[in-house]
Amino acid sequence: MKECIYLNRIFSGIQPTRVAHLGNYLGALKHFVDYQEAENTESFFCVVDLHALTVRQDPKELHERTLDLIATYLAIGLDPNKANLFVQSHVPAHSEAAWLLTTISRMGEMSRMTQFKDKSKGSSETAGVGLFSYPILMAGDILLYQTSQVPVGEDQKQHLELARDLAERFNRDYGDIFTIPEPMINKVGARIMGLDQPEKKMSKSAESEFNYITLLDTPKQIEKKLKRAVTDSENEIRFDPENKPGVSNLLTIESVITGQSISELEQHYQGMGYGALKKELIEVVTDHLRPIQERYQEIRYSDELFHTLRKGAARANEVAGETLAKMKKAMGLIQL
Repeated sequence: MKECIYLNRIFSGIQPTRVAHLGNYLGALKHFVDYQEAENTESFFCVVDLHALTVRQDPKELHERTLDLIATYLAIGLDPNKANLFVQSHVPAHSEAAWLLTTISRMGEMSRMTQFKDKSKGSSETAGVGLFSYPILMAGDILLYQTSQVPVGEDQKQHLELARDLAERFNRDYGDIFTIPEPMINKVGARIMGLDQPEKKMSKSAESEFNYITLLDTPKQIEKKLKRAVTDSENEIRFDPENKPGVSNLLTIESVITGQSISELEQHYQGMGYGALKKELIEVVTDHLRPIQERYQEIRYSDELFHTLRKGAARANEVAGETLAKMKKAMGLIQL
């Protein structure tokens, strides 16, 4: 990466839990490729393996899925010469910064985190402390890189607000250390819904495999899942998320992949039925994922993967370490 003064920094992290699906890709990953090309901007794309530990993980699976996600980053077009790709646990500053930020966090604001309430519903007494406090680790992830912009979905906005609050509190109490991050929310494709439950976001933890399409699904699997995608009884193709969530979701998927606007697609499908929409979408998704899958198979077990990780970790440690040192000095900790 060329030496230059960056006016902006972008940070985003994804947990290595199961294979990335179409919702992850269209809502976030696909945009990462555009971000790495932004002028005067340095990007950090992280696999947040420490966050995955908030619930019990099979160690072997966690290991493999972490490598799977880095391979996916490369397969979709992220370039280690343009963006920093790394694993969270390879940068010790993340854990240390999280503790320092924990000391200025408040029980009230943590108790209001909606994701903890949702994930611990009915079992808050037995839920892990990590599940309760991981938004602080997430804040550290973001703030360590002096991040100016964070790509987030609607469900993560509350966590980014916490990061902003902690940055402002730290700056007020200890001096001007942190950049205050701003959210980046993509208007189209930000929320890809479940194929079988179009009222809810597509999810890797869904009970049915017909909820999502993974980036590694075969053409036959893609066809089977899209043919079973929920629509409605009208057989009229128009974008109406409130009354036609299933059809609207399929139009959104095609729009984000092809670059055609929703209105262009509505005009294209005028007078056609849902069979035509699904048939064309099967071709669009299959053709789009094919080169990603081929690239993934090329690099998943190659030396390129670990070269990318070492290079990304070196730069991440450099930037994060500098911020951590400033935090420690500001808080009065002795450094040798």
